[in-house]
Parts: sequence; structure tokens; C-alpha cells
Amino acid sequence: QVQLVESGGGLVQAGGSLRLSCAASGLIRGINVMGWYRQAPGKQRELVAQITSGGSTNYADSVKGRFTISRDNAKNTVNLQMNSLRPEDTAVYYCAAGVVAFVTRRPTDYWGQGTQVTVSS
Repeated sequence: QVQLVESGGGLVQAGGSLRLSCAASGLIRGINVMGWYRQAPGKQRELVAQITSGGSTNYADSVKGRFTISRDNAKNTVNLQMNSLRPEDTAVYYCAAGVVAFVTRRPTDYWGQGTQVTVSS
């Protein structure tokens, strides 16, 4: 069974930093795009950053220059380094991945359980 497990969320003051990590486990042949999404109260879930298996990245305009996404293909992990955090970054952050099943060889979207990031003023 494929599972995404996130860690690193917490409470931080504005201007501080947090590092989120997500590890995929299970019968995985490979993982295509991995990414981080977030959802604040009363808002839709939005893309924060994503990274392909080859290392190409894409960021939301609101986090460019502050957040950095990275991955380790050998370990099936993806990280999000968040610097210069702002109160508006407060949200539940979700890890997502297009996981290629060992048997079907087709990518299927998987989501982590989410981790709370709270940035105080």
C-alpha cells in the first residue's frame, strides 16, 4: 500500500523558517511529479510548489524566492524549505505525488494527511 507521510509542520514567528518533509512508501515503481499544496481556512487548496523527477520546479508567485522544493528520487522523498515565513503562509500543507504503481505502471495521485503550519505575527 502506498503511503505519504509528512513531517516538519509547527508554529513559527514571522520571518522564521520551517522545513517540511514527505516520504512515500509502498510498492512503488517510481514517482513522477511531487508537490506541496496548502489550504487555509475558507480557501481552496492551492499549489505551492512542484518538482518533476528530473528536477524541474514550479512555484506559486507568492512563495518564489522564499520557498525551495527538492527531492531525493532514491528515497522517494520531497522537501519544502520555507524561509521568511509570513502570517499569510498559515495553512495546512499537503504533500502530493504521482505514484507509478508497481503492477499497473500508471501514475496515480496520492496525498498525505496534511501538516499544520502556523506563522504568528
